[in-house]
Amino acid sequence: MSSDFESYEQDFAVLTAEITGRIGKVPKLVGDDKKQMVANIEKQLEEARELLEQMELEVREIPPQSRGMYSSRMRSYKQEMGKLEADFKRSRIAYSDEVRNELLGDDGNSSENQRAHLLDNTERLERSSRRLEAGYQIAVETEQIGQEMLENLSHDREKIQRARERLRETDANLGKSSRILTGMLRRSSWEAPAGKSTTRRYKSSAELLKSDNSNSAVNLERVELYKGSKLAI
Repeated sequence: MSSDFESYEQDFAVLTAEITGRIGKVPKLVGDDKKQMVANIEKQLEEARELLEQMELEVREIPPQSRGMYSSRMRSYKQEMGKLEADFKRSRIAYSDEVRNELLGDDGNSSENQRAHLLDNTERLERSSRRLEAGYQIAVETEQIGQEMLENLSHDREKIQRARERLRETDANLGKSSRILTGMLRRSSWEAPAGKSTTRRYKSSAELLKSDNSNSAVNLERVELYKGSKLAI
């Protein structure tokens, strides 16, 4: 079983080497030559994928105690395959300096102009990046200020709620005080007539006693006069 894996492994190594060499030639070709080279590379990439699938099937048949080494090699081959595909995509849109000058029909001046244009674009991108960073910083600071304002509003809300509670307690205490005062006024209005009548009653008794005393004195005086007149006879 491992011999089949190693056979596929050798075929994969030879095929990927050929693909790498052809990918390096693509930027130097134009027209039909480039299209033919691209088609050949695509065909070889498909063969390489099939070899990877065959090797993966062979790894599944290997006993678990020996499978770790082959699994590690499969991961490296898959990474190599991904790198080849990425290089191939870049090569299809890339041109060498000679091909670029030939297509543009100009000498090295066009390259210098392109470099200057690229530098200008790079500077613009850098300025845009700086503006974006400044805008982001402003947004962060604004968010912080907004958070602080929300916290202050929350504290103010708590203070207002506590003040309302104190006002409710004060209103309740005022209501109790008002009821107490009202009760006291009612009791005082009920007790005042009774006190007044008692005073009048006490005054009438004193007058009666004084009247009785005065009558007794008059009677005594009459008795004394009577006795005096009788002795004179």
